[in-house]
Amino acid sequence: MQAPELDVTEWFNTDTPLTLDNLKGRVVVIEAFQMLCPGCVLHGIPLAQSIQRTFPEEKVAVIGLHTVFEHHNAMTPVSLQAFLHEYRITFPVGVDKQGAGPLPNTMSRFGMRGTPSLVLLDHRSPSLGRIPASERLRLFPERHVQRKRPRFQHR
Repeated sequence: MQAPELDVTEWFNTDTPLTLDNLKGRVVVIEAFQMLCPGCVLHGIPLAQSIQRTFPEEKVAVIGLHTVFEHHNAMTPVSLQAFLHEYRITFPVGVDKQGAGPLPNTMSRFGMRGTPSLVLLDHRSPSLGRIPASERLRLFPERHVQRKRPRFQHR
Protein backbone atom coordinates (compact mmCIF):
# COMPACT_ATOMS: atom_id res chain seq x y z
CA MET A 1 0.00 0.00 0.00
CA GLN A 2 1.33 3.44 -0.93
CA ALA A 3 1.75 5.68 2.10
CA PRO A 4 -0.21 8.94 2.00
CA GLU A 5 1.55 12.23 2.72
CA LEU A 6 1.33 13.80 6.16
CA ASP A 7 -1.25 16.60 6.55
CA VAL A 8 0.19 18.70 9.38
CA THR A 9 -0.75 22.22 10.52
CA GLU A 10 2.26 22.87 12.76
CA TRP A 11 5.63 21.25 13.55
CA PHE A 12 7.62 21.08 16.78
CA ASN A 13 11.26 20.05 17.32
CA THR A 14 12.25 20.75 13.72
CA ASP A 15 13.24 23.89 11.83
CA THR A 16 11.59 22.81 8.59
CA PRO A 17 8.33 20.98 7.87
CA LEU A 18 8.83 17.28 7.16
CA THR A 19 7.44 15.34 4.24
CA LEU A 20 7.67 11.62 3.61
CA ASP A 21 9.30 12.43 0.28
CA ASN A 22 12.17 14.16 2.13
CA LEU A 23 12.69 11.02 4.24
CA LYS A 24 13.04 8.53 1.36
CA GLY A 25 15.89 6.12 1.92
CA ARG A 26 15.20 5.84 5.64
CA VAL A 27 12.83 3.70 7.63
CA VAL A 28 10.16 6.05 8.97
CA VAL A 29 8.47 5.40 12.32
CA ILE A 30 5.36 7.50 12.91
CA GLU A 31 4.05 7.47 16.48
CA ALA A 32 0.47 8.77 16.49
CA PHE A 33 -0.53 9.95 19.95
CA GLN A 34 -2.68 12.26 22.02
CA MET A 35 -1.02 13.90 25.01
CA LEU A 36 -3.99 13.07 27.28
CA CYS A 37 -3.99 9.38 26.28
CA PRO A 38 -2.65 7.20 29.12
CA GLY A 39 -1.57 4.43 26.73
CA CYS A 40 0.35 6.97 24.65
CA VAL A 41 2.16 8.41 27.67
CA LEU A 42 2.92 5.03 29.25
CA HIS A 43 3.70 2.95 26.17
CA GLY A 44 3.61 4.69 22.77
CA ILE A 45 5.88 7.66 23.41
CA PRO A 46 8.47 5.70 25.44
CA LEU A 47 8.63 3.16 22.60
CA ALA A 48 9.22 5.92 20.04
CA GLN A 49 11.89 7.50 22.27
CA SER A 50 13.58 4.11 22.65
CA ILE A 51 13.58 3.56 18.87
CA GLN A 52 15.05 7.05 18.43
CA ARG A 53 17.87 6.26 20.88
CA THR A 54 18.54 2.80 19.43
CA PHE A 55 18.84 3.48 15.70
CA PRO A 56 20.93 6.11 13.90
CA GLU A 57 18.96 9.13 12.66
CA GLU A 58 20.33 8.78 9.13
CA LYS A 59 18.75 5.31 8.90
CA VAL A 60 15.56 5.61 10.96
CA ALA A 61 13.44 8.75 11.21
CA VAL A 62 11.10 8.89 14.20
CA ILE A 63 8.18 11.30 13.87
CA GLY A 64 5.42 12.06 16.34
CA LEU A 65 1.94 12.82 15.05
CA HIS A 66 -0.38 14.53 17.51
CA THR A 67 -3.77 13.23 16.36
CA VAL A 68 -6.45 15.00 18.35
CA PHE A 69 -9.90 13.44 18.02
CA GLU A 70 -11.25 14.27 21.50
CA HIS A 71 -10.75 16.98 24.15
CA HIS A 72 -9.89 19.53 21.44
CA ASN A 73 -9.99 22.54 23.78
CA ALA A 74 -7.42 20.98 26.15
CA MET A 75 -4.95 19.80 23.50
CA THR A 76 -3.82 23.07 21.95
CA PRO A 77 -0.41 23.72 20.38
CA VAL A 78 0.62 25.67 23.50
CA SER A 79 -0.26 22.68 25.70
CA LEU A 80 1.52 20.33 23.30
CA GLN A 81 4.69 22.43 23.41
CA ALA A 82 4.72 22.24 27.23
CA PHE A 83 4.01 18.48 27.08
CA LEU A 84 6.92 17.87 24.69
CA HIS A 85 9.23 19.84 26.98
CA GLU A 86 8.10 18.10 30.19
CA TYR A 87 8.35 14.60 28.70
CA ARG A 88 11.69 15.43 27.00
CA ILE A 89 10.41 14.47 23.55
CA THR A 90 13.05 15.54 21.03
CA PHE A 91 11.90 13.90 17.80
CA PRO A 92 9.87 16.04 15.36
CA VAL A 93 6.16 16.20 16.16
CA GLY A 94 3.48 17.38 13.76
CA VAL A 95 -0.08 18.39 14.62
CA ASP A 96 -2.44 16.39 12.42
CA LYS A 97 -4.88 18.63 10.55
CA GLN A 98 -8.49 18.20 11.67
CA GLY A 99 -10.60 16.58 8.96
CA ALA A 100 -14.26 16.90 8.02
CA GLY A 101 -15.13 13.82 10.06
CA PRO A 102 -14.27 12.84 13.63
CA LEU A 103 -10.65 11.87 12.86
CA PRO A 104 -7.78 14.13 11.79
CA ASN A 105 -6.71 13.87 8.13
CA THR A 106 -3.45 11.92 8.40
CA MET A 107 -4.87 9.54 10.97
CA SER A 108 -7.80 8.82 8.68
CA ARG A 109 -5.66 8.47 5.53
CA PHE A 110 -3.39 5.95 7.24
CA GLY A 111 -6.37 3.94 8.48
CA MET A 112 -5.58 4.41 12.17
CA ARG A 113 -8.46 3.80 14.55
CA GLY A 114 -7.07 5.17 17.80
CA THR A 115 -4.03 6.05 19.81
CA PRO A 116 -1.37 5.05 20.36
CA SER A 117 -0.70 3.85 16.82
CA LEU A 118 2.67 3.12 15.29
CA VAL A 119 3.22 3.23 11.54
CA LEU A 120 6.34 1.81 9.87
CA LEU A 121 7.35 2.91 6.39
CA ASP A 122 9.92 0.80 4.58
CA HIS A 123 13.08 2.53 3.37
CA ARG A 124 13.10 0.64 0.05
CA SER A 125 9.60 1.58 -1.04
CA PRO A 126 6.73 3.74 0.18
CA SER A 127 5.00 0.70 1.67
CA LEU A 128 2.90 1.00 4.76
CA GLY A 129 2.67 -1.19 7.84
CA ARG A 130 0.50 -0.45 10.88
CA ILE A 131 1.04 -1.98 14.28
CA PRO A 132 -1.99 -1.84 16.60
CA ALA A 133 -1.38 -0.99 20.24
CA SER A 134 -2.40 -4.51 21.29
CA GLU A 135 0.54 -6.01 19.34
CA ARG A 136 3.25 -3.55 20.42
CA LEU A 137 4.51 -5.29 23.54
CA ARG A 138 4.65 -8.63 21.77
CA LEU A 139 6.60 -7.19 18.84
CA PHE A 140 8.69 -4.63 20.74
CA PRO A 141 9.46 -5.97 24.22
CA GLU A 142 11.53 -3.49 26.22
CA ARG A 143 14.55 -5.78 26.36
CA HIS A 144 14.60 -5.90 22.54
CA VAL A 145 14.12 -2.18 21.93
CA GLN A 146 16.70 -1.09 24.49
CA ARG A 147 19.63 -3.13 23.15
CA LYS A 148 22.75 -1.09 22.60
CA ARG A 149 23.84 -2.79 19.38
CA PRO A 150 20.78 -3.43 17.21
CA ARG A 151 20.77 -6.14 14.57
CA PHE A 152 19.06 -3.79 12.14
CA GLN A 153 20.50 -4.03 8.64
CA HIS A 154 20.06 -1.07 6.31
CA ARG A 155 20.61 -1.87 2.65
